[in-house]
Amino acid sequence: MTASTPAPLSEEEKLELELAEQARLGADDWMSIKPGKAEHFGTSFKRLIGLLRPHAVAFVFVSFLGAIGVVLAVIAPKVLGEATNIIFEGVVSKMLPTGVTQAQAVDQLRASGQNELANMVSAMHLTPGQGIDFIGLSRVLIVVLALYLAASFLNWVQGYVINAIMMTTMFQLREDVETKINRMPLRYFDKVQRGELISRVTNDIDNITQTMQQSLSTALTNVLTVLGVLIMMFTISWQLTLVALVSLPLMAVIFGIIGPKSQKAFGIQWRKVGRLNARVEESFSGHALVKVFGREQDALTGFKAENQELFEASFKAQFLSGMMMPAMMFVGNLTYVGIAVLGGLMVAGGQVRLGDVQAFIQYSQQFTQPLSELGGMAAVVQSGTASAERVFEMLDADEQEPDAEDAQAPVDGDGTIVFENVQFAYTPERPLIRNLSFSVEPGQTVAIVGPTGAGKTTLVNLIMRFYELSAGRILVDGQDIAGLRRNDVRARTGMVLQDPWLFAGTIRENIRYGRQDATDDEVLEAAKTTYVDRFVRSLPDGYDTLLDEEASNVSAGEKQLITIARAFVARPSVLILDEATSSVDTRTELLLQHAMAALRAGRTSFVIAHRLSTIRDADLILVMERGDIVEHGTHPELIGRKGAYWRLYNSQFEQAATDLDAEAAVHEGPQDLAAGSADDDSRESNDAREPNRETNTEYAG
Repeated sequence: MTASTPAPLSEEEKLELELAEQARLGADDWMSIKPGKAEHFGTSFKRLIGLLRPHAVAFVFVSFLGAIGVVLAVIAPKVLGEATNIIFEGVVSKMLPTGVTQAQAVDQLRASGQNELANMVSAMHLTPGQGIDFIGLSRVLIVVLALYLAASFLNWVQGYVINAIMMTTMFQLREDVETKINRMPLRYFDKVQRGELISRVTNDIDNITQTMQQSLSTALTNVLTVLGVLIMMFTISWQLTLVALVSLPLMAVIFGIIGPKSQKAFGIQWRKVGRLNARVEESFSGHALVKVFGREQDALTGFKAENQELFEASFKAQFLSGMMMPAMMFVGNLTYVGIAVLGGLMVAGGQVRLGDVQAFIQYSQQFTQPLSELGGMAAVVQSGTASAERVFEMLDADEQEPDAEDAQAPVDGDGTIVFENVQFAYTPERPLIRNLSFSVEPGQTVAIVGPTGAGKTTLVNLIMRFYELSAGRILVDGQDIAGLRRNDVRARTGMVLQDPWLFAGTIRENIRYGRQDATDDEVLEAAKTTYVDRFVRSLPDGYDTLLDEEASNVSAGEKQLITIARAFVARPSVLILDEATSSVDTRTELLLQHAMAALRAGRTSFVIAHRLSTIRDADLILVMERGDIVEHGTHPELIGRKGAYWRLYNSQFEQAATDLDAEAAVHEGPQDLAAGSADDDSRESNDAREPNRETNTEYAG
């Protein structure tokens, strides 16, 4: 028979698991059950332990200290039992007549028919009539105190060293991850979501740290404690030891019955938490929209239903989890009763001394506690190993090819760029750019237009050498960029993206990010040239205004102006503007265009734009379709050819005309709209109205 394979998860179940993991990580509750397990537990766990190899000597040393500490802690109850013997036997000695020996006292008890008492007295170390030996008692108590202090100190040293090992190991792991990220090609980040990557770098490594700290020190101590206690129990009485070991099968049954049900219930609980969190986040982020459409009651009804499901799931999970400890305590109490009864009988029969029974009771408690902790540690280790597996998967990802050791030094040039038979594909079976050739003269502005997916952004990414070519060459100032170091290629290039990125810091620091050695005067000059100075002067702290992590204290247009100033201060010879004005209003766009015109002056520039009205003054327009340049020329030349660019340009005009017609329909009615449509048809066929089309296109942009 073949083993049945689990059914593949549906999209709904995958979403629930993802939301559950986000909720669990957000709660920072590492002791709770994690939905899902490591796919290759043994391999990943072995590799996780392998991270400690550089600290093997320290780990062996700390294990030796831990072993000594456990031995001292295990011996202490036996010594403390001797104190009980001194007290008890001193009381019994006081009750016996002075001047007789212990053997005579035993014989007298047997002669009077008190055989059990005689057996008990015969097992003691008595001096009739003497009483309690306080000097001997004080010595025993001092030894017990010294044992516990030494054991505590060694345990503290063990914990300190293990924490130091863990922190050093996790520090190195974070260093490795950070170094790995910087060595990865951009194609890796195209496949992995940003949130997933951040979760691996932060939450997963934190989870590994918590797991290693909890499991390594605790597991080592617990295992040594179980072995030491078991040995001491057998040295006292094998009969009592068998009674104590009876609890193990009972504990195994409890873990086997309650454990899986509890784990499943916790998994359901976290899925419900994730669902509820997603609904709450959705309702809050779209609160205005909920209000506009009057869907408050629907949102409340949905929340109540999922909140009720979470209540039921949480109640079941907590109930099952709460049963574990009372059940274990019940088994422990049964064991305690059995040991107490049998121990009392053995003391009465003279088989063991009272202090030994007391020590054995302590040992029985020390024996069950570490076993319970080791059993509960399984979920924590499973969770940490799963996190380690995700981190290792990232560390094992393919890296970008390193720069050649004999890489050329960049030459000073004017920014001439030549594409020679360039071919590129993200995947070999789907080529994107095929045999692309063109050249850009120094100081020219090249606009790249085309439909979505045509390869516009890919083209400039190739110039930045974010991806390696499948074939062909890209020459900058006569040098093949494949023979240069990547940092040298990117150092001469400035880039302004569609989504402005600013870090938490002052406006001055964000502008200087383009070139760290820029002076305050150069920062100010860049700000004035790019119209940043206009709004910065109105801020209370000027250029020292602190931006938060999302730069929410400045507008979208102001953020974009700051990014342009940052590119300006870098003094690049090649400039790339990727949809830099697509998300701002018309007035801000006009300022951005002026700023970019100043930035482009004297530089070779590539401009990617969907609003064709913004690139009519470009020296060269490249029209891309499916990775090929199907047309090139200036705006008037391409309009006159009535080809792909002309169709793309008119599609924007038609959209604007459609919007105007829809607005007219509201005011004029269907009949007037039909007449207006007929007029539009005649206007579209009249080339004399071409300037009006440009005006409408600008309005639509």
